Amino acid sequence: MVQRFLAIGECMIEMSPTADGTYALGYAGDTFNTAWYVRQVSKGSALDVSYFSAVGDDQVSADLIKFMQSAGIETHMARVTGVSSGLYMIFLDDGERSFQYWRSTSAARQLADHLDLLPRTDAGDVVYFSGITVAILPEDGRRRLLERLTELAQQGATVVFDPNLRPRLWEKIEDMRDWTMKSAATARIVLPSFADEAEFFGDRSAAETADRYLRNGATLAVVKDGPEPVVVKDADGHGFRYRPQAAVDIVDTTAAGDSFNAAFLVEYLRQGELQAAVEAGCELSRKVISQRGALVPIAKAESDDEPVAAHG
Repeated sequence: MVQRFLAIGECMIEMSPTADGTYALGYAGDTFNTAWYVRQVSKGSALDVSYFSAVGDDQVSADLIKFMQSAGIETHMARVTGVSSGLYMIFLDDGERSFQYWRSTSAARQLADHLDLLPRTDAGDVVYFSGITVAILPEDGRRRLLERLTELAQQGATVVFDPNLRPRLWEKIEDMRDWTMKSAATARIVLPSFADEAEFFGDRSAAETADRYLRNGATLAVVKDGPEPVVVKDADGHGFRYRPQAAVDIVDTTAAGDSFNAAFLVEYLRQGELQAAVEAGCELSRKVISQRGALVPIAKAESDDEPVAAHG
């Protein structure tokens, strides 16, 4: 029985524009967004949701920890002296969003130096990380993190990986591809996005992306593709395609994949039904992109998504 969902990565300070021309302070980051939504959709259950990272020893880092805890997320954070958490600003131009980052000295880059602070995981518990988690680390830190994740998997934890390819975080595209596949090799479940995989790995279809990760050692690959069908394949050769209901009002796609991952994992871990899990992921993602911001209020709604036959 799954008792803990543990996410590993970087949560950043977010400065987003307001209607009156000022900026509002918030917090976001790909793995944290997923942990936040896992907590929202699993309320009322016995699931412990935890987050592991490194933050600074300043007030804004302390406030970040308080925000996580107020959201019901258990924190396991190294406090690093003399640095702070990463920061980014959102800029709007006729509704289009662009970003500027200050993360070169982010404390989260040192998270692999504090793996002793990882909470205990039991057989079946979920450990979730992403390509961004790996990208921000120095090479030795990447190696140590993957070694630890391999140990957790050998002890029975279900390791889940979202490649979340971000070339600006890597010196070379070749390094990004190499470490992505090394990272995925530690995971049982891989949750890639086809558009990124096609661009940087040359995949010609979402099914080809799934097959590449299955050959790499995953037992389940769930490939997201925006409004196109989600492709699901497992190591036993089973699979299907699932066509999501079209989103009517798209306001902000910032956490589309992060929220999909959260609802998919909670439903899959609860029932073990892949089709219902993909439906839950699509439903939540559709609700999230209809509102502004990475972290938005959610409520359960009916879904009209329909599965389509597998092929490819």
